[in-house]
Amino acid sequence: MSEGTMQRRAQRDQRDQRAKRLNRVLVCAAAVPVMLVAAGCSSDSGSGDSTDKAAKAAASASASPSPTVEAAAYSKLPEPCKALSKKTLKDLVPKSKSGKEGKSDDISTRGSCSWNSLDNNGVKGSQFRWLNVSMLRFESDATRGAADKLAQQYFDKQVQEAQAVEGAKGVKTDPVAGTGDQATAVHYDLKKKEGTFKQQTIVARVENVVVTLDYNGAGLAGDKTPSGDDMLKDAKKAAKEAVDAVSEANGKGGGKPSSAPSKSASKSPSKSPSKGASDEPSKDSEASPSKRPASKS
Repeated sequence: MSEGTMQRRAQRDQRDQRAKRLNRVLVCAAAVPVMLVAAGCSSDSGSGDSTDKAAKAAASASASPSPTVEAAAYSKLPEPCKALSKKTLKDLVPKSKSGKEGKSDDISTRGSCSWNSLDNNGVKGSQFRWLNVSMLRFESDATRGAADKLAQQYFDKQVQEAQAVEGAKGVKTDPVAGTGDQATAVHYDLKKKEGTFKQQTIVARVENVVVTLDYNGAGLAGDKTPSGDDMLKDAKKAAKEAVDAVSEANGKGGGKPSSAPSKSASKSPSKSPSKGASDEPSKDSEASPSKRPASKS
């Protein structure tokens, strides 16, 4: 074999070897992305597990029971115009023929009744009396709280409003014992063109119900002004009857007697009593009757 032939064969062998090495490099290079893809799939699988665990934890948290509040103790109210005995009505409003029941969209939640009495003594003048009983019952609410706590808040505001009547003179606030869970009396004089009115307001709470009793009187056309002490005594008696009527309507005895007034029942009137509708069981309920003494009809 000639020397030229041998050189050409050697060059061909070298080319073949270089081609085989190049093919191996290309095969390895092509395999790298596949490995990376495989590694990437493995990583995604781990991420999915973490997401599933987080979702399960969130579902478990949402499935936990929501906070609950104690159910209201009282579920009904008595008929407001029958909350007081005939004898009590005869003592407080002797000339009244019947009570006038206030409007209410839900008589189990809100009720009121008022009585007018005018004892005309001719040239000697006349004696005027006005009596009103209102009752407001609260339900427990998971957002706002237990019914008795809501009633407590409303009780405090009723006392504050009674203390803050415009034109009231000699405002006094006293605790009332033996009437519901708590009771407070607010009494004062209010001068009007017809005469000086003696106003007595008793605010009482029994469980989740607040009873507000307003009683006022005046001597008209020259007749003497009635005794505030006597009227206060009568108002306290009537308030206790109304509170007991609430308990009896719910199949229970009288409320737990207490001699301590509400903490908010301070001697000094509140300058800005709250009148928020949020304190009432429903927005469409009739507003509480005014504490202002009624004028001669």
